Amino acid sequence: MKLSPSVSIEQTDTGLEYINVASEFCSAKIFLQGAQLTEFTPIGKKPLIWVSSEEDYQEGKSVRGGIPICWPWFGVNANPDWPIHGVARTSLWRADEVSEQDDQVKVSLTLPMAQVDETYWPHKSKLKVEFVLTTKLEVRLTTTNLSNQTITFTQALHTYFPTPAIAETQVDGLQGSKYIEFGEGPFDQNELVGFARETDMVYTQAADTQRIITPDGIIEVGRENSSSCVLWNPWIDKSKRLSNFADDEYHTMLCLEAANVMDDSAVVAPGESHTLTTTIRWV
Repeated sequence: MKLSPSVSIEQTDTGLEYINVASEFCSAKIFLQGAQLTEFTPIGKKPLIWVSSEEDYQEGKSVRGGIPICWPWFGVNANPDWPIHGVARTSLWRADEVSEQDDQVKVSLTLPMAQVDETYWPHKSKLKVEFVLTTKLEVRLTTTNLSNQTITFTQALHTYFPTPAIAETQVDGLQGSKYIEFGEGPFDQNELVGFARETDMVYTQAADTQRIITPDGIIEVGRENSSSCVLWNPWIDKSKRLSNFADDEYHTMLCLEAANVMDDSAVVAPGESHTLTTTIRWV
């Protein structure tokens, strides 16, 4: 793979390789493990992505923060012994292409299907993710069905966002949707969402754009080919049980995840593709 002038391959102290982008319009890091983006900062602005200060970047473990790729299922599988959030986020992806133009850097990675245990995913398919890096971030996750049968799956781009104060943060744009929380619902979402307790809401029938209103500014989060999303903050008690997460870090983060879950599961016919896209920017 040929690298562009703004891109290099680097390594953590623990040996995990990542693609480092230092362009005139942004800086970014994308790990080969999990194809997980852990940094995106437009030049002259604050970071748009959060990672825990307790993260130790170990092989075989998803990074606590960034954008873990949950595929081909989101959350706990019907088989509780299977890995939570699927297999993509801990697998080693292959960097296929890096291209740089005057106004963007694009990085493409694919998941070699030989790495995926057929017990978890017995279907012939291709999984690709593209990161388009400008002053905003666009992530496109494409599943192509190479089999002769229709495939159905759930997925999410599990994005962690920063905030200086979760109690002073709200999410706009979920009004009119429905949500399930802790197995109860669906409930109607009629107003802006604030944070004063553990939050784990799975939304359906959601508009394609939300805004995270923080003391540092407004983050706009858009989605394509998705009418579902997930809003999460662990709050006090769960923070103490999470790995690679400081007890008080719930104050400084939230997740708003582009998803295909529940009635919005992805259904892909033979020879067809499905692309889940999220776009993130400071307003």
